[in-house]
Amino acid sequence: MATDSLPVLAILGGTGDLGTGLARRWAKAGYRVIIGSRTQDKAEAAVADLEKVMAERGLERVDVEAMENLAAAQAADIVAITVPFSHQKSTLESVAAALQGKILIDVTVPLVPPKVARVQLPEEGSAGQIAQNLLGEGVKVVSAFQNVAAAHLQGDGPVDCDVLVCGNSKDARGEVIQLVEAAGMRGFHAGMINNAAAAEALTSVLIVINKQYSCHAGIRISGLDSHE
Repeated sequence: MATDSLPVLAILGGTGDLGTGLARRWAKAGYRVIIGSRTQDKAEAAVADLEKVMAERGLERVDVEAMENLAAAQAADIVAITVPFSHQKSTLESVAAALQGKILIDVTVPLVPPKVARVQLPEEGSAGQIAQNLLGEGVKVVSAFQNVAAAHLQGDGPVDCDVLVCGNSKDARGEVIQLVEAAGMRGFHAGMINNAAAAEALTSVLIVINKQYSCHAGIRISGLDSHE
């Protein structure tokens, strides 16, 4: 059950496998989660599908609800965006005012179809940098989760993948690392938002590996005796 001591989370464009995977894992960890979409109907359908899957697996009902993107951004304390790169800017522009004073977790990867297995970073350097430039310093943009396969998030156990967390505010990065851990992974401070380019570029590399070896590859940070 969600508790009042935890932040309310919204996932904009959260109707796909990645968004619903994060929603389920965060909700199971006790967070109130809002799945946002451009339309209320699509958000409600995603929540219904999620509840059906959980029931089929014998899992208890979780606190997930549906809203349009703007209402979701207004209602949440921390907002994540899981839309295709082509929709990132328009989605953020539509909710920019509602994001002021909040943390935005940007999961966007600048893939350019059909050559998604080729690194093609934008002129601004990264999707994370685009978000920070567009929203201004009133929003703490944190880039994360680009290297996690949605298929892993749809499962129930720990995920064998580490998460690079980039952003200009160390405190905001720390809050997002807590959410990474709540979702069953290890998160690591990876520097300022400029460094988001590295994690975003790695996604295309992992797409190549996935195709070559028929897997859902991720990344692991080695050389640590312990991780707090």
